[in-house]
Order: sequence, then structure tokens, then C-alpha cells
Amino acid sequence: MAKVRSTNTTPEIRVRAILEELGYTFFLNNDDMPGKPDMLLPDYDAAVFVHGCFWHGCPVCRHAKIRPKENAEYWNKKLDRTIERDRENKIRLEQLGYRVLVIWECETKKKEINTLKGKIFEFLNVGK
Repeated sequence: MAKVRSTNTTPEIRVRAILEELGYTFFLNNDDMPGKPDMLLPDYDAAVFVHGCFWHGCPVCRHAKIRPKENAEYWNKKLDRTIERDRENKIRLEQLGYRVLVIWECETKKKEINTLKGKIFEFLNVGK
């Protein structure tokens, strides 16, 4: 677990590269915002989270369905609390007037990059 990073992960770096390529200005790891969004785009009233599929419970990915069998009670409680905290943080950000985009680790794979670019562009330009 010590090798698991919370910032500057490969999926996060890929999302940043897309935002830069599309010409968006953003701030990183905003500690004073609920949930500490990975990227904040104040010009678009938008917060972007890049979630790991296992840790945050991706709704479509098989990695989220696999839970450790050793010490299962501990892991289930830990992972369920993370999912609940994500919901709470999204609500708090929306109450502050931000739109929230969650990008899953599985969406940042190289073969999915063009789809992800479209998703980001559409999110930031709809309701702007």
C-alpha cells in the first residue's frame, strides 16, 4: 500500500495532458475544496476528479468488484466509506456552485483517450 500514490498518478497525468491539449486552464490538488479535486477549472465552475477504479468503486470496471478476502470486514468498510465520502464531496461541491466530472482510471487507457477527450470537451462546454 505504501506504493499507492494519491497525486501525480498516470491517469491523472493523462487527464492533465488532455486538458492542456484542449487549451483549458486549471489548478491542481485544491486542498481547500471539498474532496480536494484533482483539477479545478474556475472559469468553467468545474471540478475534476480522477478516481482509481478499485479504491473508488467504478460502476463499470471489474477492478471495482474485486475486494480482498483477507480481512474482508476492514476492506469492505474502508472501500464503502470512500464511495460514500465521494458522494458527499460531490454534493458539497455542487452546493458551492461547481459542476463535478468524475473520470475513472479505466477511461484513461490509451485506447480510450479519444473518447475521454470528447467527454471532457462536452462536459466543459455544455452549460458554460
